[in-house]
Amino acid sequence: MNDIVAAVLAILTGLVFCYRGYLAMRIVIPIWGAFAGFVLGAGLAGGDAGFLGNLTSWIVGIALALLFGLIAYLYYEVAVILGMMAIGFVLGTTLMVAFGVSWSWVVTLVGVVVAIALAVIGVVGDLPMVLLTVLTALAGASTVVLGLMLLFNVIDASDLNTAATTEVLDDDWWWYVIYLALALSGMVAQFSDTQRRRETLRSAWRNSPTV
Repeated sequence: MNDIVAAVLAILTGLVFCYRGYLAMRIVIPIWGAFAGFVLGAGLAGGDAGFLGNLTSWIVGIALALLFGLIAYLYYEVAVILGMMAIGFVLGTTLMVAFGVSWSWVVTLVGVVVAIALAVIGVVGDLPMVLLTVLTALAGASTVVLGLMLLFNVIDASDLNTAATTEVLDDDWWWYVIYLALALSGMVAQFSDTQRRRETLRSAWRNSPTV
């Protein structure tokens, strides 16, 4: 049950980010932030029970999801930090797994470093639409693939906060094909909006639809 819930959340969040990440940033970033908050809260509170392994992990995960999502919706700078850090962590860890790195602490460390770097760049600079589209499509595709792996029992939700995750991961070649197909189609879908190609991160935030 926990695997299914985590899989559905990852797939839905990843699809939205992959295909609409830049075009509806004011809505998508809070959703991404809420997902990151849920994963962080559930992972921290799970303890020995594992990811979503007890009631506390669910409560803390939902609470952080609501908090991160609300703050990201209201404040541009917070949205940029949360969004860019989440993107950076996903891309950093994905790259390490693709290179076959089996030491989970190295994977996590690289993810954190890339997350911080992207957050700083996002706040200090005003990233162009082309780069943002590529980043959101890649990060969204990674999240969808993670969800599919959970759904088809390639990995378990309880493995997500253990040191052996990368060692037991069965990343066959077709997962990379799925990843590339999602990433490329996501870029094409977002680049189809020709009127917004010259926008930057800040202008995209202002022009994105709100709820």
